[in-house]
Amino acid sequence: MRPSVAPVSIGKALFGDDRLSLIAGPCVLEDEGMALEVARELSRITTLLEIPFVFKASYAKANRSASASYRGPGMEPGLTALARIRDAAGVPITSDVHETEEVPEAAAVLDLLQIPAFLCRQTSLIEAAGASGKPVHLKKGQFLDPASMARAVEKARGAGAPGVIVTERGTTFGYGDLVVDFRGFRIMAGFGCPVFFDATHSVQRPGGAETGGQREFIPLLARAAVAAGVDGIFLETHPDPAKARSDRDCQWPLSQVEPLLRSLLKIRAAAADTVKMEAQRA
Repeated sequence: MRPSVAPVSIGKALFGDDRLSLIAGPCVLEDEGMALEVARELSRITTLLEIPFVFKASYAKANRSASASYRGPGMEPGLTALARIRDAAGVPITSDVHETEEVPEAAAVLDLLQIPAFLCRQTSLIEAAGASGKPVHLKKGQFLDPASMARAVEKARGAGAPGVIVTERGTTFGYGDLVVDFRGFRIMAGFGCPVFFDATHSVQRPGGAETGGQREFIPLLARAAVAAGVDGIFLETHPDPAKARSDRDCQWPLSQVEPLLRSLLKIRAAAADTVKMEAQRA
């Protein structure tokens, strides 16, 4: 049986109950109007499908392949824009935090603080996020085995985080590739917190002047993760991925989000039925 998890309240969303949840939005805050369009459409879809939802867009990206890569509007203008998006679309919001100095200002606006994968071992940052009074989203580093994320969870909880979620986003395999170990979902569920799968960053091809990706594998991996029992999906989406200013090769088209989610809900229902039958036979 899958270990039980403690649900996490994020604004009006509840992650970790019996429903599949979603964190989604464009990789980086490019344009407030476009981001609001995405937030409203995702809100429409998730309301229709009864999926708890938090909107994500980074106000700044610290991890870029090249110095000339677009990094976002910055913290102050980005947080201002995200707050307006939350009010206009009526959705909880999240973004990355990279430095301990960012946390107080970010926590005053965001409903969920996200720790990027490359920073998942930064003790001071995790503790500052945990002490902020907001739930903390820890993305598993590409360089860590799933069990090692228990220490990051302990740091956030020890600092007082009212809730913690953990996300798998692939593990470095040689040069320029990532693989997903599906055993990790069950291992990290043992921490007692909701486990998500980042279906878009897991298809990245890191390295070079610009990070590449294999968008066509997003549905395959997302469906496998849902069958394996994840609590939610993390999905970066854009109205026109080819024109995105960040991660253009691994963002999912906004127009295709609803059919993807519908397929995931069917798989989740089938998997739940299978678990019930197995329990009855036992």
